Amino acid sequence: MPELPEVETVRRGLLPVLEGAVIARAEVNRPDLRWPLPERMADRLTGRRVTALRRRSKYLLADLDSGETLLVHLGMSGRMLISGAMLGQFHHDHPAPQKHDHVVLHMEGGARITFNDARRFGAMDLMPTEGAALHPLLAALGPEPFGNDFNEPYLAARLAGRRTPIKSALLDQRIVAGLGNIYVCETLYRARISPLTLAGDLGPKAVHALVPLIREVLAEAIEAGGSSLRDFRQANGELGYFSKHFQVYDREGDPCETPGCAGTVTRTVQSGRSSFWCPSCQR
Repeated sequence: MPELPEVETVRRGLLPVLEGAVIARAEVNRPDLRWPLPERMADRLTGRRVTALRRRSKYLLADLDSGETLLVHLGMSGRMLISGAMLGQFHHDHPAPQKHDHVVLHMEGGARITFNDARRFGAMDLMPTEGAALHPLLAALGPEPFGNDFNEPYLAARLAGRRTPIKSALLDQRIVAGLGNIYVCETLYRARISPLTLAGDLGPKAVHALVPLIREVLAEAIEAGGSSLRDFRQANGELGYFSKHFQVYDREGDPCETPGCAGTVTRTVQSGRSSFWCPSCQR
């Protein structure tokens, strides 16, 4: 499932054709995705100007001049693809309609934004912009990793006394929003912390090191356009390349990249999720 860097990459790709633009016509081709789509969704989007395009955790939020906000979650296989517009030095022509093009936004000026989702695990909703933070999908989310509210004292307080593995704690969206399996594995490797270590057993030095490392890993992933695993694509259809820089994720059996370490990357299953780590240098 796309994590924060993938969703932020999509948001940045959509900005030039969506923010400040008018949706000339919205086309909704089915009544539901993971959940039912909003009533009269096409009518409520058609003719509306997008005043801002934001991200909260793994969700895209498009504020409209109608006072409503369109919430989009990409799910496992959802893609927001742009056509009929200049992206950088290239013009992307409109492709032929595809079977899983569930929602299409025809923008004034000729651009088209298509939400394609083969597995239909994605989601869309419309809600009042005022109070959007109270939406059931957003209300319990923790602070954003790049925000001022996510800092060393905050994380230390949230982890104190927790008898759950640090890997599970960092995946808890109530503690920090947007982190997923890939980037938690990579962060713990750089921090030299075992994913099996109980969160409450981490010392102050280890906890304080996590905050800048989380930001470092996420920033590098955004710069690389995210990680292309399975179905993820950027808004221009291109792959993300952070996967070429994985140090432990999906590298089971490979030598550890830490200089002087003779260890091997191991895969451990925690709560049904794969943790990739080096037992020799992550203690």
